[in-house]
Amino acid sequence: MSQVPNSSAGSDQPHTGATDVVAEPPQQQHTAQPAGSRSKIYALMASGTMVSRVLGFVRTALLAMAIGSVTSVADIFEKANVIPTIIYMLLAGGIFNVVLIPQLIKASKAKDRGAAYTSKLVTLTVVGMGILTLILTLCAKPLITVLTNNWTEPMIALGTAFAYWSLPQIFFYGLYAVLGQVLNANGRFAAFLWAPAVNNVIQLIVIGAFILTFGAYSSGDPMQDWSSVKTMWLAGGATLGIILQSVVLFWPLKKTGLKLTLDFQWRGMGLRHVGKLAIWTLAAMVIGNLSSLVYSKIVSGATAARTHLPAEQAASVAGEYALNTSQLITVLPHSLFALTVATVLFNDFARAFTENRHKDVGKLLNQGMRSTAIPIVFCTLVFIVLAGPLGRLFAGSSENAAQAAGALGQLLVLTALGLPFKSLQFFMLRVFYAEEDTRTPMLIQSATAAVGLVLAFLAAALIDPLHIAAAIAFIYGLTNVLTCIGTHYLIKRRYGNYGVSSVIDTYIRVGWMATLSAGIGVVALWLLGGFNFGFAYDSVFTALISVAIVAFVMGIVFIGLLYKTKVPELHGFLGPILRRIPGLKGK
Repeated sequence: MSQVPNSSAGSDQPHTGATDVVAEPPQQQHTAQPAGSRSKIYALMASGTMVSRVLGFVRTALLAMAIGSVTSVADIFEKANVIPTIIYMLLAGGIFNVVLIPQLIKASKAKDRGAAYTSKLVTLTVVGMGILTLILTLCAKPLITVLTNNWTEPMIALGTAFAYWSLPQIFFYGLYAVLGQVLNANGRFAAFLWAPAVNNVIQLIVIGAFILTFGAYSSGDPMQDWSSVKTMWLAGGATLGIILQSVVLFWPLKKTGLKLTLDFQWRGMGLRHVGKLAIWTLAAMVIGNLSSLVYSKIVSGATAARTHLPAEQAASVAGEYALNTSQLITVLPHSLFALTVATVLFNDFARAFTENRHKDVGKLLNQGMRSTAIPIVFCTLVFIVLAGPLGRLFAGSSENAAQAAGALGQLLVLTALGLPFKSLQFFMLRVFYAEEDTRTPMLIQSATAAVGLVLAFLAAALIDPLHIAAAIAFIYGLTNVLTCIGTHYLIKRRYGNYGVSSVIDTYIRVGWMATLSAGIGVVALWLLGGFNFGFAYDSVFTALISVAIVAFVMGIVFIGLLYKTKVPELHGFLGPILRRIPGLKGK
């Protein structure tokens, strides 16, 4: 499964199985740009992603301290807080990312720089998203009831309370998306990419103040002494972050000089025509996000099953919060490396098709796949080796944090196994989109969703709810593998051989080096008590130290092995980094 679609490189929403439909950045018209300009733009994308992800990780770790990571309240809050993201993407994400971008680009070339069209668009967004948000907020209880499995009435009641505070986020997600695309159309990319960091900073303040006021979670079921003030504090604070993430865009929008007003004359905007062109992408969005809602419903069964166990055993039962956290962690290298490189290559693919250089498509695809082998494969092995300590970082500070870390670590291993295939498939899908074929990706997404849901329903019927999160994590990885293989055959059938044997050879050679470095990492982790709940599990701080030491050791060994064996992809990966170091330019 892919991550939640995001309209900015800085999104840090958890992975839920939806389709990756990413707005093409500055070069969406496929015109050539100076290499330096392009590098700066994508460095900005990567840095925005990194900052937002790091802040998101800190937020997630802090939230685990506040309410636990494997508790009823954690899963209930996660359910209510993720629903707005999924529903927003289901209702409007594809429209904003796919339908509106070309219209805004076209309008920005008018004499008024698109002010009239943009005014209509912003007005339509405010009205449309406002009505949808109001309806969905009023349906909070039915939504929570339908999207959960075997929850008790108190759980439904708390989930409904959280949802009342969380669902208004849908409106502000929509406002953020449309204002961000207006800024992109006018050549102002930084604000849209970095605005999510504002949200995360607000979250850190809110959760930190929550811990100072109510104390950190220590043991037992936090639902027993939960109050409406705590609900308002956490869920209201989460919504406040999204509000400010969108409102902060009005300042750079004002600096564009566009004179925007409320305009309700929506006829003749051309949305129907563009919508027809994007129908297949929109269909993929619907299919992907509906499947996400089904997965979350199935996983929610773990929350109810956990309540019948003693505290120590219950802490080992992963639920929706733990599953989303594991995916939030493992999606980082994909976002930093594969997403950025694939976005650059998208424009090269598009130019190759426009100029009838179809024979170059395979070479570009091969280049992109091999260029990310080093970071993606290495990160996969790092996640597997350090699954336990990484889980400890997000397990909170309760007396059963080590058991919770083990539950999170198990999900990290299962999720990480599909990471290389996820990135490879992402590159292949960019080829279809570059040729303006959105039907094929939709069919791929439909097949993936069908296979995944069949496996998920089988798992729900055959596997104890206490282990359902691990089963779904395994299904995510398996469907990534199957989809990658299926997409490969479609690419090869349409565009011919793209040198897949060299891609496989690269991943095998890099994989061996990463495996050897992982062996050294295992020894280092053992010395740090990583296999007997020792130093590496004592606290969040000791876990962080252990992760840093082991990852550093693995990295040094890995790079050294690649250098000694003269793996050619090493220069392609390190070259741009080394050239930025004074004294090494030109080498």
